[in-house]
Amino acid sequence: MTDAAAQPIPPNRPTHTRMHSTSPETQDIVDLVLDYSRRRILATDTPLDHAASPSELRRLAGTTISEEGLGARRALSVFELVLAPACITTDHPQYLSFIPSAPSKAAIAFDLVVSASALYGGSWLEGAGAVHAENEVLHWLAAEFGLPEGAGGVFVQGGTIGNLSALVAARDSARIRREEHGGSPRPDGGWAVVCSAEAHSSIASAARVMDVDVLPVPADDDGVLRAEGVRAALEAHGERVFAVVATGGSTNFGVVDDISGIASLKDDFDFWLHIDGAYGLAAMLSPLARDRFAGVERADSVIVDPHKWLFAPYDVCALIYRDPETGRRAHTQHAEYLDTLTDAGDWSPSDYSIQLTRRPRGLPLWFSLAASGAGAYREAVSASIALARRIADEITRRPGLRLVREPQLSVVVFERDGWERADYDRWSQRLLEEQRAFVVPSSHAGRPNTRFAIVNPLTTFEQLAEILDTME
Repeated sequence: MTDAAAQPIPPNRPTHTRMHSTSPETQDIVDLVLDYSRRRILATDTPLDHAASPSELRRLAGTTISEEGLGARRALSVFELVLAPACITTDHPQYLSFIPSAPSKAAIAFDLVVSASALYGGSWLEGAGAVHAENEVLHWLAAEFGLPEGAGGVFVQGGTIGNLSALVAARDSARIRREEHGGSPRPDGGWAVVCSAEAHSSIASAARVMDVDVLPVPADDDGVLRAEGVRAALEAHGERVFAVVATGGSTNFGVVDDISGIASLKDDFDFWLHIDGAYGLAAMLSPLARDRFAGVERADSVIVDPHKWLFAPYDVCALIYRDPETGRRAHTQHAEYLDTLTDAGDWSPSDYSIQLTRRPRGLPLWFSLAASGAGAYREAVSASIALARRIADEITRRPGLRLVREPQLSVVVFERDGWERADYDRWSQRLLEEQRAFVVPSSHAGRPNTRFAIVNPLTTFEQLAEILDTME
């Protein structure tokens, strides 16, 4: 079949409109892409795949960018046969490293619709319908987290942007309070944020960007940051502390800090409480874990990443403020060309984070929730927690294996007696080479270990048990 890109351009069509006009060529491109997307979304045997070396990719893909172009069919072939297989499949049931992604079929499919619809999600003026749908999801999440009815926010790129945006709003609120009471905009010694020594790296990253100090508080032996340590930091550093960050499900262990105890400190100290729940806050949907999150209802801001455990495609983070006005006040950008937006007083998502330009990345989650219902989400999250507990029991039962900590949510961390880091490395590489699983080594307190991060509802106990068999 002749590639559509090689077809002659009709004499009455200017060449500069070729890529944007509806024509036999673009119709063929759309058919090719939709056919591939349909096959990929509905596939039941997509391999894990694995990375390739730069030299191998250069050899197999060749030069793909030229003045004339490859044509759509050949370009898609390079992607399907060379580039995609050099990427590990993050929604594979045996992708168990880091925090996987397991988007629902409905969310994946609707992501195509979002791109095809030419939607801009930064302002109400340009995307009222999309913003309305996203806000419905944000209000639903806020209610699940126990936040008041007026809570709201925005979907941003990921947890790093969400944490940074929340902390910028927190510092802005602290600055305004100081100035209202006749103080200077910045306390002696500069601003500081208190968090667990085991907090996600994005907190330290945000602090560097903001030029503020991080005051890490040691967690207890179980990894939990408790109120006593936070109280000591607040008493020691006083008005320098504009925010305390509690973790709602750490990345490495899935540990939930003592949010209730930390929140109770707000009765005695004036600080902004932010909950970094990028991975774990979704567990509040499940009755198996909801009680671990007591105190979230007192938070000033929270984040959760739907591309982790709420079954949305990359990349999306829900940032929710207890009082959205604090976010809007800190982040609204002012320029002459934006006056028509800022003067209108409408709800514009770009007013609530550091990003101005944004796609409506919350829509795939909205569609999946609307189509499947919240009950399906509760069941799926609960299934991951139950599976984590079951495989943890199996690890405890097997000689030579040891849990590093009992799982709180759906991350199971364990060790193999006598193994050094090199042993874990060889084992991990063999699993991927054999396309059994993607399970990378980790570590804690200087000791190597490995972990199962379970979020995919298609992951089974039998699959995990077979992985454990390979360690014997």
